[in-house]
Amino acid sequence: MEAVLTDAFEAQRPRLKRLAYRMLGSVSEAEDAVQDAWLRWTRAAEGVTDPAAWLVRTTTRLCIDRLRAAKAERAAYRGPWLPEPLIEPLEDPVERAEDVSVAFLLALERLSPLERAVFLLHDVFDEDYAAVAETLGRTEGAVRQLASRAREHVRDARPRFSVDRQKALELAQAFVAAAAGQDMQALAALLARDAIMVTDGGGKRKAALRVMVGRDDIIRLLEGIAWRTGGLPGVERFETVRVNGLPGLVLHLADGPETLAFEPGEDGLIAAIYAVRNPEKLAHLAADASDGS
Repeated sequence: MEAVLTDAFEAQRPRLKRLAYRMLGSVSEAEDAVQDAWLRWTRAAEGVTDPAAWLVRTTTRLCIDRLRAAKAERAAYRGPWLPEPLIEPLEDPVERAEDVSVAFLLALERLSPLERAVFLLHDVFDEDYAAVAETLGRTEGAVRQLASRAREHVRDARPRFSVDRQKALELAQAFVAAAAGQDMQALAALLARDAIMVTDGGGKRKAALRVMVGRDDIIRLLEGIAWRTGGLPGVERFETVRVNGLPGLVLHLADGPETLAFEPGEDGLIAAIYAVRNPEKLAHLAADASDGS
């Protein structure tokens, strides 16, 4: 019986992790939520007639509890907040880029926990309204209203156009090459005029405490870093990956790893750069490396 219960849970684990990551914006917290769901499953599974529905319902409620508990912590976060980076290989990614993009996850952050749950379950994971209502203990009418409000917030967050993967990758690599050579003119040429740059250090590592808006603002930040440190931080090595569905890099610097995600614009230039420097959000990268994955 134990093997049957384990197999039933493992069959749903990938879906549960995908749901929990979108709910929480954190790889590590998503894994913890799914582990909590497993512990509850071991105590209740024998009386469950629909394991998939039960596990989705339990994981969703656990994530809602975590979001509510973290509300004060999020409000006191130092500097811009970015989701914990989701790293995937360039080829054969598991996740749909538009469903894990930084812009999309930031849009989800503006929703209440219930709105987020409804939107993800119905619009992303294709649950019908009746099932979502049962999961959340709400009426179907209330769930439909929550979904409608949520869509208003996330409507413009998904990419509106596609960019050739190879061209986007070349753009990311060109940025790193220009940064390594401290070539500010080359860096400026890669940025759209209205580009933004968001750096998340969480108060635990140096990072801009506001969003940089516009090419000139970003270049001034990079020039300031170079002036204060005698040059832009050196990259010991880097890996080319997908970061939240975008062309990205894992940089290995003297003071630890950093991830960069580059959002290309319609004009073929960089529209947004998302840099995660908070070591707490990069711990899973070290764990993956130690596992040899």
